[in-house]
Amino acid sequence: MSELSQILSKHEFSKAEIEILLLLRGEEQKQLFKASEDKKAGTVGKKTYFRGLIEFSNICHKNCLYCGIRGGNKHVNRYLLHQESVMEAVEFAWKNKYASIVLQSGEREDEEFIDYLNELLQKIRKLSDGKMGITLSVGEQKDEVYKKWFELGANRYLLRIEASNRAIYEKWHPNNPAHSYERRINCLKSLQQNGYQVGTGVMIGAPFQTVSDLADDLLFFKHFDIDMVGMGPYIEHHETPMIAFTQNLPSLKERFQSSLNMIAVLRLMMPDINIAASTAMQAIDPLGRERAIKIGANVIMPNISPSINRKDYLLYQNKPCTDEGAEECLDCLVSRIDLAGDEIAWDETGDSFHFRKKKKE
Repeated sequence: MSELSQILSKHEFSKAEIEILLLLRGEEQKQLFKASEDKKAGTVGKKTYFRGLIEFSNICHKNCLYCGIRGGNKHVNRYLLHQESVMEAVEFAWKNKYASIVLQSGEREDEEFIDYLNELLQKIRKLSDGKMGITLSVGEQKDEVYKKWFELGANRYLLRIEASNRAIYEKWHPNNPAHSYERRINCLKSLQQNGYQVGTGVMIGAPFQTVSDLADDLLFFKHFDIDMVGMGPYIEHHETPMIAFTQNLPSLKERFQSSLNMIAVLRLMMPDINIAASTAMQAIDPLGRERAIKIGANVIMPNISPSINRKDYLLYQNKPCTDEGAEECLDCLVSRIDLAGDEIAWDETGDSFHFRKKKKE
């Protein structure tokens, strides 16, 4: 048995073994992908769950140095959707049997923003009779706010750590009390304590990052007992400070390959969690999301935001699907999922198997 076969036959990987797997290319990479594809089929099944993505605001009070909608970027056309526009998108998702949505925005903690979401969650619960799966991705909040939103019907929360290495995190984020590494970690803990299915994720191939850091990121997910992960390749935005480091980065193609390996290894490490195929994968490879689905991802997020606002929610350059309507996006993804060999789990909220198992325990 080869060294790679021996590693892949294990149920637990050391950090050194994870690094070996992340560096695989060529025929050995295909062997990794076959193992992760089989693991997915045997645990969560060959199903893909849709989450209708609604980017309801690009107003952000944080200033992350990699993000196109960071508060410090003065060239962004800021918007906050009227609740009626959000509800039209929710109704589209509900009628088209998505069963789950993601409400995503820049980070705010002011009372106006909190009240806006309080009202919106109540409307969504009324529309779906409490049956719609709701993921929030709106950043760091106080514990009592997380608790309130959970009571109002939000049952999943995505808060990406972006880098589990504290030193790198602080290079990517202005280090102040309002946005510290400790607070990010504490918010993840608060979300778990309040009953959410908790998701996080990282950027792959970003400045100052090594393979060792990526291995630690995967171990962080496992140590934190995460229920769902959304991660993908780092793609620059020309109006961010981190654009200055582009010449020292791996190529986009290499970042894409590393992202595929991260998904495959994570599926082997945490077989029953939900893993999203990020839009950033498609920004590099036209079939990027299909390839991610095939080798381990099981969640995809069709953008159902009003098309008029999509170009203003530009986290990175060359973001795909900014000129498509919700119907076009749906038709496109149906064929893409079929191409990847999965079936779409219509009318299923797609709760994390990992979370369900924890609840039973």
